[in-house]
Amino acid sequence: MYSPDAGELHAAREQLVTYSARLLADGLAVGSAGNLSMRCGDLVAITPSGISYDEMRPADIAVIDLAGAEVDAAEVPSTETPMHLAVYAATSAGAVVHTHSPEVIALSAARDELPAIHYAITSLGGPVRVAPYVRFGSDGLAAAATGALAGRRAAILRNHGAICYGRSLDEAYERALLLEWLANVYRLAQAYGDPKTL
Repeated sequence: MYSPDAGELHAAREQLVTYSARLLADGLAVGSAGNLSMRCGDLVAITPSGISYDEMRPADIAVIDLAGAEVDAAEVPSTETPMHLAVYAATSAGAVVHTHSPEVIALSAARDELPAIHYAITSLGGPVRVAPYVRFGSDGLAAAATGALAGRRAAILRNHGAICYGRSLDEAYERALLLEWLANVYRLAQAYGDPKTL
């Protein structure tokens, strides 16, 4: 473990603001839905609760420790902080991205898994499981998410969204984009009949 310096935390905050704006532009969230975080040693920089991504500034990004205690937080940390911290505890994640993307949410309401519709799913670890529905922001959701993530780098949350992680924020975000694309491809394939999967 190491404690990051002020420069590292400032860079993480700037990166989180940049990628938060991309959530809206890429259609992975609306308003202030979804959230992102980055691990910096024994601290986590995480997007705040209830602030529109259009208005978010680096100073709004909360810094917490791995137990969830606020270290430097001008705003309230994301309501999904328990889920982010559970992913860091269960994996080697350097960053976590939680989205509310429409294709994934639609799939989560109708299926228990996103099957291997395309070989690109291997970068997510294989078919993506749908975790059972648990209320947002709860320890129960954190447990359901990490359970669905076992052996995977992405999981779908029933009637809610998705969670992806990676070594970097860029990698985690690219996995979120890929997951939404795969869900879209699967839906389109079903329009032609019974999709063949790998």
